[in-house]
Parts: sequence; C-alpha cells; structure tokens
Amino acid sequence: MTIAIEKRPQGCAGTILAMVASDGTAAAPQARALTQPNATLRDIADAVHALCVLHGAFPGIVDHASNGCADPFARDWLVQAAGAISAERALLVRLTAAVGPLPSTPGQAASQTAILNQRNALEMLSRSDRAGCATGTALAFVLDWVAVRAVLDSCARRMALPVGDPFTAAASRALALLKVIEASASVERAMAFGAQQMLAQHRGLWQLLEARAAARQAM
Repeated sequence: MTIAIEKRPQGCAGTILAMVASDGTAAAPQARALTQPNATLRDIADAVHALCVLHGAFPGIVDHASNGCADPFARDWLVQAAGAISAERALLVRLTAAVGPLPSTPGQAASQTAILNQRNALEMLSRSDRAGCATGTALAFVLDWVAVRAVLDSCARRMALPVGDPFTAAASRALALLKVIEASASVERAMAFGAQQMLAQHRGLWQLLEARAAARQAM
C-alpha cells in the first residue's frame, strides 16, 4: 500500500513523512528483498520471528503512548490505532507459528540481545514523558508499518495463509492526524525526535536481518 499525498505537508508533518520515506522500512533493501518471489523461506522466517519479538507483545508502542498521552485529540487517534495494531499482533503470532522454528544462524545469542535492546529502546520512547515524543514515535510506527505489512503479506501468501485485514484505514488516520495536528515548536521537535529514533530501530532491525541472511549463506 502507498499513501497518496497531493501536497507534501510542511513543518513537523513534512519532516516525519520525509523520514518515514527515506529512513523507514520501505527504504530497507532487506525488507524489499523479502517481498520478492525468490526470497528464501528461512530469511522470511527470520524476519517474522524478529518482528514478533520486537512488536508481538502487549502492551506495545501505541498502547504505551496512549496511556501516557495528555492531548485528547491525539489520544483519540491513539486509542483507535491501538485496536488496529492489536490485529497486527495477532497476525504476527499466526505467521510466526506458520513459518516454523527460527533458522540456525551464526551469532544467534548476540542477535537476540540486539533485538531485545531495540524493544527496550522503543518502549522507552513510547513511554517518554517529554510532550510529543511518544505521539511522534507512535505516528512514525504506524506509518512505517505500511511497509512492514507488505513483508507480512508476502509471507502469508508464501505460507498459503489469508492476509490480514487491510491496514489502509489505520495508516490514513495517522496521516490525517499528522497533517492537522497543532503543537508548539518544542512539542514538534519532540515528535520529530520520537519518529527519528523509532525509525532508527526499524532500520537497525533490517540491517541486522540482512547481516544474518548473509551469514547463513556463508555457512
């Protein structure tokens, strides 16, 4: 799915959307490779297991952000988004069971530690008491999930499983909020910081998965 934008928003919205496009999952070579017909099942399984560790547990990014949000306007969106992400967690669990065990890969212990550290970093961002940080983290996460979902849908097709319900509405609501939200300069900076750091964790995950795929090929 792509999000159509007739005119790119300026300010904080433009900054976050530009970061999602350039630094998010859609720009990650490994994520794109996993959507191709020639992607190996072990690489797909590795990605699904990693995503389940990172995002398969409750409460997640959006839940934490919702619990700590003092802005009623943003909190209404966060509550709606939490429901959509709950369905995505269920999809992750189904796919993790379908792809089978984690593929044998050199350096597994170090990889697991790295992913757990990423999960802890995301939790800290989404629970930040710096006004705007958690909301920016959640917005970037939902917008980036569009590209993550492409990987999951490709996996579901390879496993001959039904894909999940479309993620279009949740992503569109996130975009709508981002385009109309009004905040002070300090809150906008915090939103951009949260988004940047969230995307950095996803970028790091795809780089790790790419390195793990290369290590398996060299075995």
